Amino acid sequence: MTEKCKLNDLAKDLGVSNKELIDLIEARFGEQKKATAVLVDQELNYVVEYYSKKGEVKSFDQYFADGEKKRAERLAPKPAEQKKPQEKPAEKQAHTEKKPEPKKAEAQKPAEKPAQKQEEKRPAQQNQKHQKKPAAARQATTTLDTRGAEKTEKVEVRQNVTHVDTRAANVELDKYNERYERIAPASSQKDNFVKKQKLNQKSQRRGKPVKSRKEQEAEQMRRLEMERQRRQRLEIKIPDEITVGELASRLKVQAAEIIKRLMSVGVMASISDVIDYDTAALVAMEIGAKVEKEVFVTIEERLFEPEEDKDEDLVKRSPIVVVMGHVDHGKTSLLDAIRKTNVTTGEAGGITQHIGAYQVRINGEAITFLDTPGHEAFTAMRARGAQVTDIAVLVVAADDGIMPQTVEAINHAKAANVSIIVAINKIDKPTANPDKVKQELTEYGLVPEEWGGDVICVPVSAKTGENIDTLLEMINLVAEVQELKANPNRMATGTVIEARLDKGRGPVATMLVQNGTLHTGDVIIAGAALGRVRVMLDDRGNRIQAAGPSMPVEITGLAEVPAAGDTFHAVEDERLAKELVEQRKQEAKEEQFSAYRKVTLDNLFSQISEGEMKELPIIVKADVQGSVEAVKQSLEKISNEEVRVKVIHGAVGAVSESDVMLANASNAIIVGFNVRPDPVAKEMAEREDVEIRLYRIIYDAINEITDAMK
Repeated sequence: MTEKCKLNDLAKDLGVSNKELIDLIEARFGEQKKATAVLVDQELNYVVEYYSKKGEVKSFDQYFADGEKKRAERLAPKPAEQKKPQEKPAEKQAHTEKKPEPKKAEAQKPAEKPAQKQEEKRPAQQNQKHQKKPAAARQATTTLDTRGAEKTEKVEVRQNVTHVDTRAANVELDKYNERYERIAPASSQKDNFVKKQKLNQKSQRRGKPVKSRKEQEAEQMRRLEMERQRRQRLEIKIPDEITVGELASRLKVQAAEIIKRLMSVGVMASISDVIDYDTAALVAMEIGAKVEKEVFVTIEERLFEPEEDKDEDLVKRSPIVVVMGHVDHGKTSLLDAIRKTNVTTGEAGGITQHIGAYQVRINGEAITFLDTPGHEAFTAMRARGAQVTDIAVLVVAADDGIMPQTVEAINHAKAANVSIIVAINKIDKPTANPDKVKQELTEYGLVPEEWGGDVICVPVSAKTGENIDTLLEMINLVAEVQELKANPNRMATGTVIEARLDKGRGPVATMLVQNGTLHTGDVIIAGAALGRVRVMLDDRGNRIQAAGPSMPVEITGLAEVPAAGDTFHAVEDERLAKELVEQRKQEAKEEQFSAYRKVTLDNLFSQISEGEMKELPIIVKADVQGSVEAVKQSLEKISNEEVRVKVIHGAVGAVSESDVMLANASNAIIVGFNVRPDPVAKEMAEREDVEIRLYRIIYDAINEITDAMK
């Protein structure tokens, strides 16, 4: 495509006036143009051809001589200003020489050929004058005998007239067999050469000592040694995984250097790829750095006290005892007998609904009791109760024997590695048979002491209070053997036994302090709950200011209800604790999202097998309303006893963004019949992991969904 050319732009390029171009085009085409008019190709070609012919030269010497003259005229003003008094006589002489020329021309007007010779001589005279001026500034040896050159060139030009097409972008003059010395004089080449070599001239190195080759090599070796020592001194820490770019920045080298060394050991990696510690350490040691493994310190490690307690700081603490057994075997009644209080009346149907924590004193020694539910629905609570205790009291009814929850309690106690004391309850009943209970215990690895084992068995009666003191003495005996100790002079740590939301007091948590001392006003963090202890009550409802090891307390002041079984810590840095809580909440949210699986036909059967899927929601989109109804009815007939197919939405038209949003919210599959999803909906479905199935035959849809359910 030809570029548009305006008349005034062309006139500027050719060095002529706009009027001259306008007149030329009007004379040729009969149309008067404006200065800003755009020329068509025909007009543009004509103008260029006209001025090309007009600018023809018979001799390149004459052409370059004119160029030299113009260049000299541009450079002339400065020396003219400096040497005005010296050049005045020369100017007068020039004027006197020029005056008679017009008369000659007038006299010779009738003759055309002499006039032509006169015109040919004029450039030679101007060239001669022009060469005199630079000759005064340059050396005399550079002057050329232009007259002789002119005479020889005139003969050649007459024989062969050379035409140069100036319309081309690049005019290659060497095609016309001209000598390079005339086109680019030797003097200018010399000047350029000097300019290029100026940086390497000896004058630039003046004052600097010239070193021998041996000295240069020694200096280079010294620099390399210094670089090696610098890198050897470089000590870096590398974590378990690090990107190539991060490793390069730590080693203070280019990433390309790391990539090259990785390739040499057979590892192809880009700047953003992650490499393991061993590979990174190998590369770093090759470069000459000293490598240490970076230990990542978590917020928990910074926030909580990780150091071990010293022996001189440890003091004796009371044992934590959990009462376990089958439902209705008398666990709460036994605790009631121990505490001499009635706690059974508040239970629904006599079944303990939550973990209760109580502290009793026997002969000046405190014992903390935890009451766990015996019902099978509370397996997790029993396991949690066994984990935080030192001694497990296994309550077995003398008339009932070992029951399923009793076996489960034995397994929990063994898994938690706690000492077991068997309390054979209800010996006051006529049908009681303690020996039968002992016989059954041996089947589960619990051999009574009187039978040569190491398990203490105490027959008791919670109703009459028989042998209750003996049971407590045995608990103290086992605790003394275990030498239970804790450090009260540190920040408190322990376990949340139970937690609830009270209408009047907000989140209320029952906590068991296992180490340290908890004070009112302490900042505590329990799981994802953070707060400050406002009110602290003991097991009798008395308000206390501090709670030591093995002491159960009820506190208020948490921002939310913690989960039972969470470990709590009293901390000093509340800002770090807030960061940790946010981190834990984020992790829990991510875990919840990862656990939530979108239903697809591929994983439909596995979700049905796991019991996660009871209903399969489907969104139907079709090209006509009749197809929507037909597909809807056919799909709903697929339902079986395990899963029910439910069409939650059916409409006519392409699968849209709103359909994908509905499917994402309701965990549904989109079935399209003779329709396509629009690009926005398709992109959103890929992003949200929503499955879109497209069909042209209704039986294909029915068969695929039926197969997926099987």
